This record gives sequence, structure tokens and C-alpha cells, in this order.
Amino acid sequence: MASPRPLALPPGVTESVFQKFIDRIADTLGSNNVIVVESVHDLPDGSYLEQPYSHDAFHIVDKDAFIASAVANPRHVDDVQHVVRAANEFGVPLWPTSLGRNMGYGGAAPRLRGSVVLNLGKHMNRILEVNVEGAYALVEPGVTFEQLHKHLVDNGLRTESDDPEEKKKDKLWMDLPDLGGGSVMGNTLDRGVGYTIYGDHWMCHSGLEVVLPNGEIMRTGMGAMPSPKATSRFWHGKPHEQPGNECWQLFPYGFGPYNDGLFSQSNLGIVTKMGMTLMPAPGGYQSYLITIPRGEDLAQAVEIIRPLRLQMIIQNVPTLRHVLMDAGILGKRSDYTLDDGPIDDAGLEAIAKKLNLGIWNFYGALYGPEFVRDAHWTAIKTAFSAIPGAKFFFPSDLPADQPHVLHNRHRVLQGLPSFEELKWIDWRPNGAHIGFSPVSRLNGDDALRQYELARTRAKEAGFDYMGTFTVGMREMHHIVEIVFDRRSAATRQKAHALMRSLIDECAANGWGEYRTHLAFMDQIAGTYNFNGGIQTRFNEVLKDALDPNGVLAPGKSGVWPKRYRELGLRGKL
Repeated sequence: MASPRPLALPPGVTESVFQKFIDRIADTLGSNNVIVVESVHDLPDGSYLEQPYSHDAFHIVDKDAFIASAVANPRHVDDVQHVVRAANEFGVPLWPTSLGRNMGYGGAAPRLRGSVVLNLGKHMNRILEVNVEGAYALVEPGVTFEQLHKHLVDNGLRTESDDPEEKKKDKLWMDLPDLGGGSVMGNTLDRGVGYTIYGDHWMCHSGLEVVLPNGEIMRTGMGAMPSPKATSRFWHGKPHEQPGNECWQLFPYGFGPYNDGLFSQSNLGIVTKMGMTLMPAPGGYQSYLITIPRGEDLAQAVEIIRPLRLQMIIQNVPTLRHVLMDAGILGKRSDYTLDDGPIDDAGLEAIAKKLNLGIWNFYGALYGPEFVRDAHWTAIKTAFSAIPGAKFFFPSDLPADQPHVLHNRHRVLQGLPSFEELKWIDWRPNGAHIGFSPVSRLNGDDALRQYELARTRAKEAGFDYMGTFTVGMREMHHIVEIVFDRRSAATRQKAHALMRSLIDECAANGWGEYRTHLAFMDQIAGTYNFNGGIQTRFNEVLKDALDPNGVLAPGKSGVWPKRYRELGLRGKL
């Protein structure tokens, strides 16, 4: 029987060499855990929970531009090591992914066409520990936010009830992004954010276990110091099976250079275990919405937010959401207008009035005992009352039987998984989206200039502006969602061109993206060009030293190993 032939081979890898690699890893992983992508019929776009591993489901370039040659599903760390060593022997590039559900950034697809996708999430999905005293979890790549939440509920550590008496029984909460189906590890390594007090996920991790490009295992931080149990004469296990140091998930730094950052948005190793801080139950909770009536009020709102956030009166990671983001959750575009052109100011005002929202809508939460929440709310409400026409809502102020985004944010802001944010992707027929996410100062003028720039360019390209300002401590992530018809080649091309222009214009203003889709990694890395691009050159030195064969995720975050730089692949799809 003939061996399956891949639709795409990695550059410089012959079919016979590729087949030897596939045979080698199939012997260890099992043939059912190694799938060769043979034809365009193997490229179904699937869905958020049934995402493809062969390609980018929300492609804005040709569907086979970011395509895998095969997908391998390791069952445990030994398998990962075996695949990495085989990749070095045969020169086959790998693209590790936890779950690949961040569809707006390319999903599970590889940056380098023909790479073998290493799907860590299919089998490696254990919650290895939840420690109540230390308030942390130790997880594998495939653990989802929903799964971790369920573990807390099943073990009596968390309730989903809004009954204050039931909430008193809570011991641990978790933070999560808008959608609960993503990987805890994957989101954290890509420096994603959530919305509680613990919303900076990378800040809240502690300790990694990493398979290095040569197949060796390293533990970072306090994990570099073995546990006394692991060094006893009774221990005969493998390194990745050894118990971790008791402070591994408690103190992230250990001794010497802090290595963890090398494995965030990088291609220097494959993370197989990660510690994640959990949130002790705060003793009280109240979500809220402040509607801000006019688009130009954005600058004043941000100026109000900054001191409140810096002083931790606003405790959590709040969001300023444009009305069309909320409208997309509550309906499709055709529910609001039959005009195919971008919605104008009058149209936005009509939608806001229909939905009892502002042009901007500020979602936040109060945590702690009632007297603490009351004091914070008084300060927040007083400050926002300076905006003429601002309105204030708790969930109890809205009909429980009528859909409203505040009901969903009420869940998310207390770490309860939700899938409501999937709805705005259907704003247009055959909906797909690309995320554009520049970072700026927490400054009203910057916010308004970014909004006007993004909205103007979107309008020129024929798209509605849909965006959110996610507020950190001293900066903002401006998440602009370009929603397009994935079945329209013309629309995909316009979305692609829009992204290219936004990247360049924002870079000219000093606004750089904090993560991006596969198609734009090289362009964005090129905007971080202080001193002749020293950061890229530094990353290349590290890459070539740690991964001389260039097998781990070539092109990830614009970092290319020497063998592919010499082929001139940077900047090419």
C-alpha cells in the first residue's frame, strides 16, 4: 500500500525523507496519532470547538498558504521528546500548538507551509495539581479554562451560584478570556488577558517545564531545584515525572537569569507543564456597566479611568467596548441595517438607542466585602458622572429574561466560562475575523486618535469598526476585529490590505501590536526596529544557538532560523 503523500512538503525536505520521519514518529505515537494532510479535502474549516489543525480556518490569503504537511498528537512528554529528536535527525520543521482555538490569529496553522503541527492538546490535557493553600494550578497544554473551572466546581472549591450565601463557600476563582474553550497554557504563553484582578495571565504564571530544541527537558524558576522526593534513593522516574520543587508555583524567579520569557510567543522550546496562579475567593462581587453616549467621549472616559486604575480603585481589567461589538452579540448585522456600506454615526446612534447602550460601554467589576465595594463604586460613579449622559447599571437593573451583554460580562468578570463572544463573528454572512491589537498609553488623546484612525481605514475598506479597549495598569490593548466574509476572495483581500496599512500607520505613531495573525508576524517584528532591528538580530542569535537545525516553529513571531533565512523566507507567505 502506497504511503500517503502530503499536500505540502516543508522547504528543502524531500518526500522520501518526510516519509521516513512520519514512519519514525508513528512507530512511537501510533499510526492513529499521525495524520498526513493529503488533499484539499482534508481542509474542512470546522468550528471553534472542532477547529482544524491542517490550516487557517479564517484565512485571508490562499487557503493552503499556511498548511500543515501532517498533524502529530503526542500522548505525553516522552512522545514530545521523541518527535523533537526525530525532527532534528530528518530536518523536518514542527509547529507546536496547545489547542489552536485563537482563530483570529491563525488558529493551529503553521507559519511555515509544510510544517508538521504538533497538537499537544489532544492527549496532554491533565490538571496535575490544584493547591488551595498556595492558590495555584499545574496544568498540561490541553487544559481549557472551562475544564479548570469544572475541576474547581467538582471539588467544592467554586460555585456558579449568584446567591451570596453560596458564594461564601468559594475558595478559589480563576481568570479567563472572553471564550472558555481555549487553552490556559496557550493563552498565557501568547500573553493573552482576562478580566478579573488576575487578568494579566503571563504575570500570573509561575514555573514552566520545557522540552528544548534538542529534546532535553528543563524546568524554570524554582523548578530548576529538584524536590527532595525526586533526589531520594527511592526515585527511579523520568525527569518530567519527578515531583516539582514545593516553591515551583509560588516563586517564579528562582536564581540567575529569568528564562521564562524566552518561551513566551517564541520558538525556543515546547512548554509541557505550567503553573498558574488562581484567585482566592474575594468575599464579594458586583459587576457593572457604564454607558457612554458619544464616540468623542472616549477621550474623557480614558482620562477618568487612568487614575482610578493606577490607584486600584478599578481593581480588574476593564473594557471599553464599541456599540457594534455588543450589537454583534445581540444580533446579526442584518437585524440593524440592510445597507451594505459601513454603518455611519446616525446608524450607530440608532443601534445604541435600540439596545439601551452607549457608543462606548464600560464593563467592570467590584470585588471584596460590601463596604469595600461600596467605597470603590462611589469613587467610580462620581468620576464617570462628569461625562454628560453617562448611565450606570448593575445586572439587577436589567430584565433577567432579556438578552444583554452585561449578563454575559457578569459571568466572565468573575471567571465563569462563556461562549457568547462567538456570536459577533456572524456579524456578516460566512463570518471570520482577524484581530488587530496595538498597544498605547492609557491616554485619552491616544485612544481617540487610534479609534479615528482604525474607524476611518476600516470605512475606506468597506468594513464596520468593531473594537474594544482593554485597560491594563498603564497601557491599553486596542483590540480591533475585522469581520469579513471568508468565502469572498475580494473581501479577504481587502481585509489583508487593511491590516497591512493599519500596522504601518500605527507603527508610525509608536503603537506596536502585542500579538498577531501568522500573515503579519514578519511585518510587525519589522516595526520593532530600534537600533537597526537589534531585537530581531538578538532573537536570531538565540534561535541559532538553541535550535541549530531550525526545527521548532520557524517564523514564529518573525524569528527565523538560519536555514530559512538563507532561503529568503522572511516576509513571504
